Amino acid sequence: MSQYEEVSVHGYDEFTKAVSERKGKDIFAYFSGNKDPQGVSWCPDCVKAEPIVRGEMRHLPAGSVFIYCQVGDRSYWKDPNNEFRKVLKLSGVPTLLRYGTPQKLVEEECFKADLVRMMFTED
Repeated sequence: MSQYEEVSVHGYDEFTKAVSERKGKDIFAYFSGNKDPQGVSWCPDCVKAEPIVRGEMRHLPAGSVFIYCQVGDRSYWKDPNNEFRKVLKLSGVPTLLRYGTPQKLVEEECFKADLVRMMFTED
């Protein structure tokens, strides 16, 4: 059994519901472009970053929550008024963040295993 809980959600409403159901927990969220039926995201950086982020998940703190959130299709993501951009202030995908803190890795930063590990291990 893993030391953390993993949750997969689609869209902003499912993301906020997952967060609200886990109030008080240490929440890490990874935002990616939607995947097609073959499991491939429209976002090439997301495809490149996911195995790196997943490879560091063993460093997640005990009792924490990892939320994998698909933000939507490319046209929705590109809309500057989507909730991810307006409410969560995301500027790009992939983004890995520690919810409720300023800690955030955006786009190419998610390719660096050492940065991902630091996010998971530092308070």
